[in-house]
Amino acid sequence: MASLSKLSTALMLCLLPAVHPQEVVVDGIVQEDVYFYGQSPPVFPSPETNATGLWADAISRARDMVARMTLDEKVSITGGIVNSTNGCGGNIPSVERVGFPGMCLQDGANGVRETDFVNGYASGVHVGASWNRNLTYARAHGFGGEFRRKGATVALGPMIGPLGRIALGGRNWEGFSPDPYLSGILVAETVHGIQDQGVIATTKHFVGNEQELLRNPRLDASNDNKTIEASSTNMDDQTMHELYMWPFADAVHAGTGSIMGSYQRLNNSYACHNSKALNGLLKTELGFPGFVMSDWFAQHAGVASALGGLDMVMPFGFEFWGDNLTEAVANSSIPELRVDDMATRVLAAWYLVGQDTVDIPMAIGIPPSHLRQHPYIDARDPADDATILQGAIEGHVLVKNTNNVLPLRNPRMISVFGYDAKNPNANTPAQGFSGWSTGLQSQNYVAVVCGFGTGYGPRGAEGCPPFLPIGPNGTMITGGGSGAATSAYIDSPIEALQRRARRDKTAVFWDFDTVSANSTVDRTSDACLVFLNAASSEGIDRPALRDDFSDTLVTNIAAQCNNTIVVIHNAGVRLVDQWIENENVTALIFAQLPGQDSGEALTQILYGDVSPSGKLTYTVPRNESDYGNLLEPVGYEGWDRYFPQDNFTEGVFIDYRHFDQRGIEPRYEFGFGLSYTTFEYSNLNIEVVTSNLTEYPVGQIIPGGQADLWDVVARVSATVSNTGGVEAAEVVQLYLGVPGGNQPIRQLRGFDKAVIPAGQSRDVSLDLRRRDVSAWDVVAQQWRVAVGQDYIVEVGASSRNLPLNGTLVF
Repeated sequence: MASLSKLSTALMLCLLPAVHPQEVVVDGIVQEDVYFYGQSPPVFPSPETNATGLWADAISRARDMVARMTLDEKVSITGGIVNSTNGCGGNIPSVERVGFPGMCLQDGANGVRETDFVNGYASGVHVGASWNRNLTYARAHGFGGEFRRKGATVALGPMIGPLGRIALGGRNWEGFSPDPYLSGILVAETVHGIQDQGVIATTKHFVGNEQELLRNPRLDASNDNKTIEASSTNMDDQTMHELYMWPFADAVHAGTGSIMGSYQRLNNSYACHNSKALNGLLKTELGFPGFVMSDWFAQHAGVASALGGLDMVMPFGFEFWGDNLTEAVANSSIPELRVDDMATRVLAAWYLVGQDTVDIPMAIGIPPSHLRQHPYIDARDPADDATILQGAIEGHVLVKNTNNVLPLRNPRMISVFGYDAKNPNANTPAQGFSGWSTGLQSQNYVAVVCGFGTGYGPRGAEGCPPFLPIGPNGTMITGGGSGAATSAYIDSPIEALQRRARRDKTAVFWDFDTVSANSTVDRTSDACLVFLNAASSEGIDRPALRDDFSDTLVTNIAAQCNNTIVVIHNAGVRLVDQWIENENVTALIFAQLPGQDSGEALTQILYGDVSPSGKLTYTVPRNESDYGNLLEPVGYEGWDRYFPQDNFTEGVFIDYRHFDQRGIEPRYEFGFGLSYTTFEYSNLNIEVVTSNLTEYPVGQIIPGGQADLWDVVARVSATVSNTGGVEAAEVVQLYLGVPGGNQPIRQLRGFDKAVIPAGQSRDVSLDLRRRDVSAWDVVAQQWRVAVGQDYIVEVGASSRNLPLNGTLVF
């Protein structure tokens, strides 16, 4: 989008004295944002909502209601209000005269947050590792029903931005994967699941908010409290389309009612009033008919945000809008038609999901305080119990299993170690921010609250305590922040293991010391289980990808036990090279963030009641240095200290694309995961199903982009055989090498999860859509198919285990 984003810092500094007057650049430091003007091109006006199908009826009904409203009433539904009568994260006032009851907006992306009698579902990174479309839908349908029964109008999820560019990114765990295709498929299922329950889904954050550090403006105490603006994500047009915008197209195509803007600047224009992003990309190119809301306190201008495409401001609308928006219409700064469209988009989403027929009182089950008497509203549905457990099971990823030490076979004695094996010491509601409300029962939530306030992060924020790389106070089932899961209960590993031991007459020893890593082992133990975690939260980026205490604990136990099994509840990438090649470390499970059924799910896997079937949705490297500039968030130490610049110079090459491009051998590759059986692949077949395919799409714009981008143009099939002794599920993965310059060696373009009985085979068929075989043409500003050129097709069990390969030509 902006050619300036490709310039090096050195070149920028060379240009400074020659281009800008003294008051803009002082001592080599940019003082005014005029320096950055023009990097994000203006796109005006904001297009009026328009769509066919179900949206057409919803938009028509919304326009009818808006036509009966006064200007003040239309303005009122674009901005949040203070409402002390409920605990909703945001509130839109009612307009009773026309029959609109208002809206309750509630976190979060992984279930209803911060209320009682709801379930704690597996987090995004965990359900991503299941690679299971049906399970993803069932999960969203389950917690979507809980939002509805609690009286919420809008669910503030799913989350696909951040995508996961930065390894230490604090919110990576909320999303599904740093791969845009996998994220796109699963976000579409999530949108369908939520909205099929009559609740508006809010897909977030659009777009490029890939770190917590500097996500909000802050004051420079060393220079008269001069404002340090939020960091600017600077990315080019190809990167935007092929990577960060890709899964949002899936969400829009699935019908998401709302899109939440992100905090940071995008090519030096704040994302919540970036007209190129909102008017140009989202509302025009993707044909998004719903409403764009701000993230909480992410609006930094009034007229500019309205004209730039923002439709709703949260949590309060009175600072820049409210009466100011009414006045802006009166003095012709904003056309009233723009306010009409803002209100229409909000109401169209409301009608789309059938909120006009919902008879549950708004916010009935979301009290302002759980410390006072409040209505008993149990939103749980017993029919979702199986989904919660299965979701927990399928996200576990087994990556090492020496000599098939797992599953456990009637052990006489097991010894359990590590702070993560037990429940946190407390799980109780509190007023405002708390460990319970932020999902940080096992962590120091004070550091996160501080991070929310400063937007600074873990590296020396004034007054902020350090955010530890682990949650030392107990097992971790979710990450922290607004996407945290709030559980009805927490089933810890030791509790589930004790239940199994009682049944099997197994002796169990344990030591959960968090001060010393020098635990001792009874040498007759059949197996030693070591439980670790890797914590992460909104508001603050992770301080590290490993920690010395946990690694020392593993090596100490392994020195005493020749069957040491490590289990890590990890909110993202966790390095393991300090001990993974120790011959006494016989097994490793990335247990990720499984939700409230954590212990039971893990125990079923450990004992072989089910075979593990999860696959990694990110790459596990051997060392931090493997990431290069994709390890840490950008800071603000140089010429850009008041306008921090985050240049996405790697383009589309993140995660496995980065490792493939640089020829770096990972410890465990994207898509990798072991089973208790073995699989063989055969019979690759590649079929073109659309003849005379044009180079560029010609279809009309529908939600998600041009209609023919969604057409199936090719089909790839293969046979997968279970050659082992137990029934298990295999994730079949299709990777495509797209012709043309600056394309990854391979990129995921299809997958399916097949349950295959022992000794049997399954034929798996994977469809390729036009968009899957297209690359973004920055000159034509179109998705282009490389007609007449060879596409490399690879099928297999992971991004580096691809036994079947062939060629596709259109």
